[in-house]
Amino acid sequence: MTQQTKTLYIVVCAAGPAPDVGILVGMAQEEGWTVQVIATPAAVSFIDVEALEKQTGRPVRHTHRKPGQPRSPKADAIIIAPATFNTINKLANGIADNYALDVVNEAIGLGLPVAILPFVNSAYVARKPFQRSVELLRQEGVLVLIGTGLFEPHKAKGGEVKMGEFPWKEALAQIDSTSFM
Repeated sequence: MTQQTKTLYIVVCAAGPAPDVGILVGMAQEEGWTVQVIATPAAVSFIDVEALEKQTGRPVRHTHRKPGQPRSPKADAIIIAPATFNTINKLANGIADNYALDVVNEAIGLGLPVAILPFVNSAYVARKPFQRSVELLRQEGVLVLIGTGLFEPHKAKGGEVKMGEFPWKEALAQIDSTSFM
């Protein structure tokens, strides 16, 4: 009997918890996921690319592949963590101006499970454009993990307090609870 593997794309944005994304990678691997890390262009300088490549056995992707280069394995689900104000707003509006956004926009259109674990402050959350973006994404079936028991926004300039309690595990639990296989 052949065991079927499932592939999780973890999209990392340039936000405070980004250097710790290996925690989520490890949790996903323990749950049996093959992990492909995709970074927004700004996130590349936040993460340890070499360590993540060693941990996953795969290159960290942040640009489109060149013709003839191997493709990443097909995703079964995507977690964006930490997700920034900018990425959430662009995604809700269908903007695909970088590789990470291109991949996630397509995945939403294909109906793949997508969970977004934001790392934003209360000033951003108070903005009407952000609130509309969260609602638009939820209407498309995207799990936006913000609110009580999920990610709770911090005060402006107060993100350091929230970094140690970033709910990586909750994002994985939400994706694991979706039935798609």
